[in-house]
Amino acid sequence: MFALFDPYAPTFIENPYPAYAALRDQGRALFSEEWGVTFFSHHDDITAILRDRRFGRDVRQAVPENEIDHGVFERTYPPEYPTWTYYTRESFIDLEPPAHTRIRKLVQHAFSRRASATYRPRMELAARALLDEACDRGAMEVIADYATPIPLAMISDLMGVPARDQPRLVEWSHAMVRLFDEKRTEEDGIRAEQATIDFVAYMRKLMAERDGTGDDLVTSLMQAEIDGDRLTPDEVIATSILTLNAGHEATVQAIGNGILALARFPDQFESLRQTPGLIGTAVDELLRFDTPLQMFERWVLEDMEWKGIPLRRGTKVGLFLGSANHDDHVFEEPTRLDLARNPNPHVAFGGGIHYCVGAPLAKLELEVAFLEFSKRIGEFSLTTTDLDRVPSVVFRGVKSLPINVEPA
Repeated sequence: MFALFDPYAPTFIENPYPAYAALRDQGRALFSEEWGVTFFSHHDDITAILRDRRFGRDVRQAVPENEIDHGVFERTYPPEYPTWTYYTRESFIDLEPPAHTRIRKLVQHAFSRRASATYRPRMELAARALLDEACDRGAMEVIADYATPIPLAMISDLMGVPARDQPRLVEWSHAMVRLFDEKRTEEDGIRAEQATIDFVAYMRKLMAERDGTGDDLVTSLMQAEIDGDRLTPDEVIATSILTLNAGHEATVQAIGNGILALARFPDQFESLRQTPGLIGTAVDELLRFDTPLQMFERWVLEDMEWKGIPLRRGTKVGLFLGSANHDDHVFEEPTRLDLARNPNPHVAFGGGIHYCVGAPLAKLELEVAFLEFSKRIGEFSLTTTDLDRVPSVVFRGVKSLPINVEPA
């Protein structure tokens, strides 16, 4: 796809950061004929674009239909998968003000009723139980045995989903997020559409069962009201899909990537074991070092020239967040893991008006996951160097991460 690298080549999937460095050295941006997208890789460009209102997630209200790049539009919102497309476009992350402002305020109001700190004791108990089982076995497959159960239990508890239905949430989430990737197949699309249909039906049943007394996010979203304004049922469902996908997929990969990084930098793992107070900066550094969400897109909402690069409205820019987080003009020795790194202006949660609304909850989950791991595990090591990577330029992670563990 690019002169410098192919984002789906095995070498890039294994380690994209040398290719990102070469891309930054080449210039400010690179246009892909295949994607119809102009990609940016520098930290200063990406942080500025994330906050610049001339770029947005919703192109429909800002650009006449005949000026929108319809190839890119239909790749973003494939008409052959109408249910998936409808609920993706109803999500506030894909809207711009005033619609985005309205829904985000109501969502934040609902989240505020579920204070993140109240979850810590339950997450700690869950993490300790999983780690005790691993220590008894002397081994763990990190993704299935640790990284998946923690955010899954969190999301299920947050949404008021019974434990028996948790495996279905994982299946639906895995299927739905595949459509965000350029290399999705027709089979991926069919699965994503059916998963969305099934999840919508499940949510409608769940919402119908709520009697207004529940202490869960779905009930809070249904009841959220500001000056008489409330979310519609479809907006509640779209927000629940976003909560599931963002809260599960990215967090699972963040935990897996983080433990993989600690395995490769045992001195930093020992630092965390000896100095638990590092956990705040440690979470930021692990998110920076191997970012779970590697690429995000924005529509160009007006004709412009960006630092000498012409951009036409109705087209898209792609922002390599993983590259920004390894920009050596911002981060000293970016390929070195430093859990005490401060300041750390990473962009793992995005920026601007679309900054991740669930960031505080996600950081809490990661704090618990890494801190409890460092308390319970004395030493650990990878059992293989042949890791099965997620074949995506959007999400970065491993499908499995087997390790041997010794208790502290």
